[in-house]
Amino acid sequence: MSEVLREAKKYEELTGRTITPAERPLFHLSSRVGWMNDPNGFSFYQGKYHMFYQYHPYGIIWGPMHWGHAVSRDLLHWEYLPAVMGPDEPYDMDGCFSGSAVVLPDGRHLLMYTGVSSEGLPGGGRSVIQQQCIAFGDGIDYEKYPGNPVITTDMLPEGASRIDFRDPKILRMADGSYQALLGSRPADGSGQILIYQSKDAVHWEYKGILAKNMGRYGLMWECPDFFELDGKHVLLVSPQDMLPEGFEYHNGNGTLAVIGHLNEDGSLCEEANQSIDYGIDFYAPQTVLSEDGRRIMIGWLQNWDTASAMREEKLKWLGQMSIPRELSIIDNRLYQKPIRELEAHRQNKTVYQNELIAGDEEITKVDPTDDTQGKDRTFPGVKGRCVDMTVRIRPEDPEKLFDRFTIKFAAAGARFSMINWRPKEQVLKIDRKFSGSRRAIIHQRRALVPSEDGSISIRLILDRFSVEAFVNDGRQVLSAVLYTDQEADGISFTCRGKARVDIEKYDLI
Repeated sequence: MSEVLREAKKYEELTGRTITPAERPLFHLSSRVGWMNDPNGFSFYQGKYHMFYQYHPYGIIWGPMHWGHAVSRDLLHWEYLPAVMGPDEPYDMDGCFSGSAVVLPDGRHLLMYTGVSSEGLPGGGRSVIQQQCIAFGDGIDYEKYPGNPVITTDMLPEGASRIDFRDPKILRMADGSYQALLGSRPADGSGQILIYQSKDAVHWEYKGILAKNMGRYGLMWECPDFFELDGKHVLLVSPQDMLPEGFEYHNGNGTLAVIGHLNEDGSLCEEANQSIDYGIDFYAPQTVLSEDGRRIMIGWLQNWDTASAMREEKLKWLGQMSIPRELSIIDNRLYQKPIRELEAHRQNKTVYQNELIAGDEEITKVDPTDDTQGKDRTFPGVKGRCVDMTVRIRPEDPEKLFDRFTIKFAAAGARFSMINWRPKEQVLKIDRKFSGSRRAIIHQRRALVPSEDGSISIRLILDRFSVEAFVNDGRQVLSAVLYTDQEADGISFTCRGKARVDIEKYDLI
């Protein structure tokens, strides 16, 4: 074991003891200490789910990347294990970047990751290079392969960047061979996903291109994941520097699902595309096949444009994963639902049916853009910061749509976050502007939600430091990180106009 890794393990063990369970999410995996970003190596091995993650243990800022490690039997309760890798070799001295995992026929667990280093330039100076490396382990301890890197920059197709070449997704094929999918930036600066193949997961050769961005969705495509689901092939990527397209894709780093089928040459024929998450915080998702055959996805519940600015000095960790989500394809669209195991942790059921929420429509004449105006209505038993709540909203009069319906949560006094539904525009907004942040960062996102009659169903999962809103049985999801004080646990409802609601609320324990 290198001194770099030994020191990281010692530090996380000592510092991790100072963080109590109450200072963490209840069900969302958070960094053991320090900083967390992308999920890595999400896999099922020796009876447990393994989640590795991009990790800088020494502070709540991005730094030299290590791989943190946690395991779970149900994807909701996580046990921290020691970090498995640190930047301690010439080929990864600037960081062990994102990657994936596969179980080998001999029982070993193989991790594949991007090693980042630098090389001298002919005219002086140095340039970053990214190459692919592997490590073998037993679920606890891992050893880097002496022959690393196994996919080098001289194996790139013509015109592809040596700087942006990362995040391998390794797959074991039906014939026992392996494929690795790599994010790459071609000469046009756009994104593409390269395919490499191997018979033994050690010796690799370039095969071709799975998918090309061609300047459509952002620039570099990061963190690919690829799988078959409900008769379709699905590619998940995280594009950098996106431009908005209506309410489907937003500015900055986003997420993209491409749904289609494979051509004879192994490339992906695109039939449909969409955002994976329409909220503020979600990036770099990875999936795993569960023991019973479900496709489960977890993403980094954060975004690059706000991660550093959201820091609170009192925090001892920064970065958490999303709730695990079960995936399905319906009508060429990716649907997501909270993992069903969560339902075993619901207690104190509270139900209200056909309740009228009515407000002053004249408020729209004062300031139609102010979603905070109106009389809040609360219901006994409906509050909390660890909550699973479904709200079904419909107009009181089908012939007269209300202007907007707002659900406020994590609320106390002037502090709250909210979900706002405008049926006339068919726009749903998530908003944490009043959550207590003193930074001018991203606080709002909008999604276009089709609704013929103005009705909508929203399932809110609150877990201390986050909210995830699953819309219309998972057709769309909007996620956000919340750092509002935990004492802010109020939930209320406001309507500009008249609406009927059904509320089904559980405490999560």
